[in-house]
Amino acid sequence: MSISALGAGLSGMYANQQAMDVEAQNVANLNTPNFQAQKATFREVDPAGSGVTLSIEGRGLAAAEGGTDLAGSMTNSMMYKAGFELSAQIVKMADERIGTLIDIRA
Repeated sequence: MSISALGAGLSGMYANQQAMDVEAQNVANLNTPNFQAQKATFREVDPAGSGVTLSIEGRGLAAAEGGTDLAGSMTNSMMYKAGFELSAQIVKMADERIGTLIDIRA
């Protein structure tokens, strides 16, 4: 179980980092004419919940130049940061459990 938790945590960290990269790109191109903002969408890898994947989709051009909602991007970034930190805690706890199991068996 600890190995699968480690994999799920790493998967969550990677997905949240990619989502943060999408938001950073959207904000960096806020004033770029005809920039097509992207949206990160999380999906489970399998129904057992052993990890997540991320797909990145274009939202289409918005009426406003740049098509990026700065307040929404900041809110999303805070959520992705929290998700990354939670996933990092899962990795840390799984690593500690694996270390304990190795110590017990040694």
